[in-house]
Amino acid sequence: MLAMCHRDQWQADDLDWSVKPRALSPEHEVAICQYFTDMSGIELLAGELFRVQRDLATDPRLVAIFDSFVVDEERHAEVARRLAAHYDVHRYRTYTLNPHLARFRDAFVEAVHHLPPDIANAYITTGELLLDVALLRSLDDFVNDEMSHAAMHLINRDESRHIAIDYFMVEYYGSGAYDAWLAAQPKKPLRERARAAAALLTFLYHAGPFFKAVFFAPMDMTDPQGERLLEAFKRIQLLGERPGIADRPFPRFIRGVQSLFNHPVAGRLAGPALARVIGLDPRVIRTLYTEEEKRRADAMSVEELAEEALAAKYRS
Repeated sequence: MLAMCHRDQWQADDLDWSVKPRALSPEHEVAICQYFTDMSGIELLAGELFRVQRDLATDPRLVAIFDSFVVDEERHAEVARRLAAHYDVHRYRTYTLNPHLARFRDAFVEAVHHLPPDIANAYITTGELLLDVALLRSLDDFVNDEMSHAAMHLINRDESRHIAIDYFMVEYYGSGAYDAWLAAQPKKPLRERARAAAALLTFLYHAGPFFKAVFFAPMDMTDPQGERLLEAFKRIQLLGERPGIADRPFPRFIRGVQSLFNHPVAGRLAGPALARVIGLDPRVIRTLYTEEEKRRADAMSVEELAEEALAAKYRS
């Protein structure tokens, strides 16, 4: 993996920015420019999370891999900004980062410095799967021109490395080695634990508007049937149900909310409030997999699950 990280580096200027964008309707031009503007913010947020994981890693190779991922995400953010400018042909408006993304980013970065690293990994794996399996594919199809295809090809190649390591870290955070690491950590003082709880509540409060504005709304335009969105969330749910991972406090919390949401009585009475608590669209809180799919996923290695997720990117 480290050799691939070194081999597959590239620069934004490697792309041919002289390509003329295809003609877009005013509505689509505005939407595409905003989506790429927000994508730049998502990539920088992912880079910050990889930076946190890099600083926690002890294996020098893993440190170097995460360091290259930070560079990747900074490059993706630059390309996304340039794509927004590339498609801003008519200057219909000025594009700025969605305020919900900005609020969530600040709250989440604060949270990951106070919470166990498996929570940050859960969110970055979720975000990378949503971005790679669903949003980037659908956005590229929606834009459907040479410039977008060229940029997304290179970004997708980088994101494949990221997802492979995301799954590797998920496996680690469900292992006895991680249990031993947690047990060796000194108990945090009450004040620090209070800050961690406050940080968790703050970013969960901002998660719903963030996911709606930055993931669900763009997906509703670029993938109206929601097939890729549901595909990504099904993979997220199956990963969270794996033995070892499912027993972690945060997956248990998410699963508990999901169970209440899907309960015929509790879901009817408190469904919207429960969806707001975990910040997800009701479409993806319901159970998206069958028992047969769960048995199959549980029998697979994490590496096999990662390879299957990567293969999904290239299906129509």
